Amino acid sequence: MFLTPGSLPFEKLWDKFFYGHEDKFSVYVHASKEKPIHVSGHFANRDIHSDQVIWGKISMVDAERRLLAYALQDPANQHFVLLSDSCVPLHNFDYIYNYLMHTNISFVDCFQDPGPHGNGRYSEHMLPEIEKKDFRKGAQWFSMKRQHAVIVLADYLYYSKFRDYCKPGLEGRNCIADEHYLPTFFHIVDPGGIANWSITHVDWSERKWHPKSYKARDITEELLKNITSIDESVHVTSDEKKEVQRWPCLWNGEQRPCYLFARKFYPEALDNLLHLFSNYTAI
Repeated sequence: MFLTPGSLPFEKLWDKFFYGHEDKFSVYVHASKEKPIHVSGHFANRDIHSDQVIWGKISMVDAERRLLAYALQDPANQHFVLLSDSCVPLHNFDYIYNYLMHTNISFVDCFQDPGPHGNGRYSEHMLPEIEKKDFRKGAQWFSMKRQHAVIVLADYLYYSKFRDYCKPGLEGRNCIADEHYLPTFFHIVDPGGIANWSITHVDWSERKWHPKSYKARDITEELLKNITSIDESVHVTSDEKKEVQRWPCLWNGEQRPCYLFARKFYPEALDNLLHLFSNYTAI
């Protein structure tokens, strides 16, 4: 499921990734600003009805739910992966397919941040359903089992709390709904059913408002091998302590590399990624 403003700059890479596995996946594209121009047959006629998405607002969550609603209509779909226009695969199709289909959990990022960008965004208007101690944070890029996709779509109680009380500027706080809704929802309804990390890698080490982005010159086999070898999930709190939380990425109880996808890549990186694809996905 691709959440994108318009065309997907890495369609040619995804085309290479999907080729030969057509009976094992389906694609859905939610383009919120302009109708995408597709260069791959795997993406042709896969656009769904989409509305404008505004960063930080509940419309981001609405778009995720809309994608799930379309994807759930096909009973063959058993695992749902949300990706952005700047995401690329880190492994070949078979590796990713087996990783997702042969585990019983959903990969939803979820951690407790006592700082201003975590619990500092909580509003007491969310009581009694959501207590501050249960408020969680995480990246929006999830993958989830069918049973979890169903309960996300069925939820109105928790969703309505985030729609009404988690938005930029409310009570002097900038609450970002897509960073908190699913982590908090799953922490409350099925904490043991999620992995607490996202299978999509992003580098926040520069401690800026936006994560590190990779240009063409950054794309090397060494970079991609380094990302694919990471087997620990790391979160840093936003308070003065800047506490580092680490836990091993466990796949069916066994420590494995965490990431199947990565972002954010500039469109100019496409040719280098295509050139290296067979090498780095064979790791």
